[in-house]
Amino acid sequence: MNNKALAALTFDDGPNTSTTAQVLEVLKKYNVPGTFFLVGNNIDEQSARTALSAAEQGCELENHSLTHSAMSDMEESAIREELRVTDEKIKAVCGRTPQFFRPPYIAVSDKMHRCIDKTFICGLGCDDWDESVTVQQRIDRTLEQICDGVIILLHDAKGNDGTVKALDGIIPKMLEQGYEFVTVSELFRRKGKTPVKGEMYSVVE
Repeated sequence: MNNKALAALTFDDGPNTSTTAQVLEVLKKYNVPGTFFLVGNNIDEQSARTALSAAEQGCELENHSLTHSAMSDMEESAIREELRVTDEKIKAVCGRTPQFFRPPYIAVSDKMHRCIDKTFICGLGCDDWDESVTVQQRIDRTLEQICDGVIILLHDAKGNDGTVKALDGIIPKMLEQGYEFVTVSELFRRKGKTPVKGEMYSVVE
């Protein structure tokens, strides 16, 4: 039986042909997968190829809305449209409809839980969307929070070079500590948990 601690690296706000591609290179270097929560409006002909490369590398592509707006303020019809269009764009890239959803800004509402037919994923972050957070702070803040079943929330937004560099500190240190990296769906499967639609997870126990 494998008793290794499990962790899922997740990335928001792509895809793009620069930072997303750099993140994929780091994941490939350490032979670990990631889960990418894509913004539908960021998927164009070029970035779709990068997203496809992620899927071919064993990563998962999930839904992070169409416009990256605060969906808690939207009408139900607009919320459904954000999900529907992004699902279609992702399915066109990899042939798979996303199972998981990360709300932009982690802003949620009862309305969203009623009309989004997916499992909500939050995660434990290090504020790596903030340019003032140094590479070392990103590493330290992430490592301070890790635990078995953790979902690590990072960002592969265009130009976020600090997180690309931080991965070279986070991944080897966690491997040294005995962690195994898996995708989000694999994390649930390995933990023997069924993802509940409408519930939000940061750790899968």
